[in-house]
Amino acid sequence: MDLPMLPTEFHTGLCFDAHHMLGAHPAPDQGPDTWLFRLWAPGAQRVQVCGDFNGWSGQDLTRDAAGVWSGYVPKAHQGQFYKFNIQKQDGGWALHTDPYGFYTELRPGSASVLWGMPAHKFKDEAWIAGRSARYDQPLNIYELHAGSWKRHPDGRWYTYRQLAGALIPWLREQGYNFIELLPLAEHPFDGSWGYQCTGYFSVTSRYGTPEEFAAFVDACHQAGIGVLMDFVPVHFACNGDALARLDGGHLYEYDSDVGLSEWGSYNFNLYRGEVRSFLNSAAAFWLEAYHCDGLRMDAVSRALYWQGDDARGVNQGAVKFLQTMNQGLHQRFPGVILAAEDSTNYLKVTAPVQYEGLGFDYKWDMGWMNDTLHYFSAPFDQRPGLYHTITFSMEYFYNELYLLALSHDEVVHGKHTLIDKMWGSYEEKFAQARLLQFYFMLHPGKKLSFMGTELAHFREWDEGRAMDWCLLEYPMHQAFLRLARDLNRLYLQEPALYSGEYHSGRFRWVTCEAVEDGVFAFTRTSADGSTFLIVLNTQDKAHDQYPLYFDNACHARLVLCTNATQYGGDGCPAAECWATPGGVLGKSHTLRLDLPALSGSLYRL
Repeated sequence: MDLPMLPTEFHTGLCFDAHHMLGAHPAPDQGPDTWLFRLWAPGAQRVQVCGDFNGWSGQDLTRDAAGVWSGYVPKAHQGQFYKFNIQKQDGGWALHTDPYGFYTELRPGSASVLWGMPAHKFKDEAWIAGRSARYDQPLNIYELHAGSWKRHPDGRWYTYRQLAGALIPWLREQGYNFIELLPLAEHPFDGSWGYQCTGYFSVTSRYGTPEEFAAFVDACHQAGIGVLMDFVPVHFACNGDALARLDGGHLYEYDSDVGLSEWGSYNFNLYRGEVRSFLNSAAAFWLEAYHCDGLRMDAVSRALYWQGDDARGVNQGAVKFLQTMNQGLHQRFPGVILAAEDSTNYLKVTAPVQYEGLGFDYKWDMGWMNDTLHYFSAPFDQRPGLYHTITFSMEYFYNELYLLALSHDEVVHGKHTLIDKMWGSYEEKFAQARLLQFYFMLHPGKKLSFMGTELAHFREWDEGRAMDWCLLEYPMHQAFLRLARDLNRLYLQEPALYSGEYHSGRFRWVTCEAVEDGVFAFTRTSADGSTFLIVLNTQDKAHDQYPLYFDNACHARLVLCTNATQYGGDGCPAAECWATPGGVLGKSHTLRLDLPALSGSLYRL
């Protein structure tokens, strides 16, 4: 029986639903237990489908003029394993997983599993109807790796259902309103953390079935928690049984010196329409099938410039791909969040496509992260020379819609964890980790922090073991968790800390030239005029009656200080202070505050 050819959009790179046409799908109109198999492999000489349903003997598929191989297979059932057996251009044969398969056997096996679109019945209609990119709402993201947040005592992973039962109460208690999951698309090597994918439509079988993951997302939505997926649209794993050299030629990957990435993976050929449609559809699949609330796009810099090197020039095909994908996703899934991990100076990453932008909602502020961690890891006597690495972030903040990220990448590979990066003694590390958390939560920009940060984790993250939950047996770590929780809750509750934050009139420096003192002070103001004063003392000496200058008389009431005893510090400054007449040129009043060493203080003005 002849099958209709795929629409032109698939071949021109404009398709967002290729997963409904390619891969394996039930075909009840052809008889009970009949499945339709389709594979795009234009360079192949022959293609067979082999599986449990035919004793792995192989059934030939038929090729159409566009290079799509198709065929019906009877007596096939959901849950059976299968692969495509492809005769390559050189005449050799190789078994490959289904590029569009919805499920895969647990590694080290790599067979695709016959599975329809997830059958979970979602109950999140109200959540979906009300979601938005949250420009004027709080966005506090907890980034986690599903296999190492918690584990059973015998080392087994939590399933998706078990993870929902333990994680959701933790998130609600600690004040996070979104999660971001390291890539859950199927991947063969645990140590890649999911960033070298083989199954772009296949949620990893490590933690359960597609329906169980769908139930996990639904449970998050019922609890008021958004779910973002980490998505890898630039490169893919080189495994010979997956996408690599699928038909014997360079099909999904470039065929030149830019074909191999710095991570030893293949770079997607973003000039091939069918590859763009594959990625468009993979991105749409997580939003459609699992109701995810957005995607964080990995390694965008490696797409914008050839091999991530701006000296090699802009990759115009990749730019067009990102614009088309982002615009198409926003049109099809209103309110989803698309964030770019991008360390370049490329302009208009978060501008709409119609204004020549890339169409992302947010860009990770890698500059803020690097400058801030560099400053806090420096000895105290070197900080005067680094003072303006802290003020610099606000010089470019309004160029894009920035998201502040203290992610998994900053706590691995010998970089030390955040608290261990801090300069000084054990006690000074804790004081500065509290100050860093304070600054992170009160600086303009949406928030993302990696699991373990809230525990003041000293051990670098290891994907092979759970977090050190035993830390909560120690008072200093309990106190740090209490501070992180209180800052999170404050952030969620106070519009001055999130609403209108991309409007330059809502932020004002009060002190940004106190180089030797290491003091920084700024205000955050809401639309109704509610104002907070944020003061940081980043030096190891206290400042008594430190002067801050204002235009008018004001009254400062202490809301939170990182040096409070409940957070592990020595105690707070006075709860209230009034500005008195007299100041400096252009400022008529002076507010004098006591600033404990290595502390942050938040006041309501």
